[in-house]
Amino acid sequence: MKKLIIGLILVIVSTAIVGCSKGTSHDHTASAPQTANQQQPPTAQQPSPKIERVPAHYTAAPAADKLAPTLDPEMFWGNTRLAYKAAKEIPQTLAQLPCYCHCDMSAGHKSLQTCFVTEHGESCGICIGEALMAYQLEKQKLPIEEIRKRIIAAYGTPHNHQ
Repeated sequence: MKKLIIGLILVIVSTAIVGCSKGTSHDHTASAPQTANQQQPPTAQQPSPKIERVPAHYTAAPAADKLAPTLDPEMFWGNTRLAYKAAKEIPQTLAQLPCYCHCDMSAGHKSLQTCFVTEHGESCGICIGEALMAYQLEKQKLPIEEIRKRIIAAYGTPHNHQ
């Protein structure tokens, strides 16, 4: 019964986080009024889609003993505890996933698993959401390629991050 409740909580949290991450995009660029004599080049009229970089991650599962240990989930509460628990249970899966808070650029992280080696994951909704989503997908016995694909689709889709 307890596992069923935890699983249900994970599904609800993952759904809520994914729903929040699919917010509307806003164009913050100012455009000058056009006069009849001014013509924009065709490329300016139709902006090309932005291709977003996939953050760092391992392409193959590293040996478990090569990964730094995650912090004890008992140090946290709520969804944070569940995310650290997921990181402790499936570290090799999280190591093969990118983290879309882009901590690979700001903190030198190697993968989503790295977020849970320190307190970084404690205050990052993206890290928590990705870990909970990955945990749920792992429990569905999906292959890592499918889990990665779904994480990228949920968190990496261009949203005009400006």
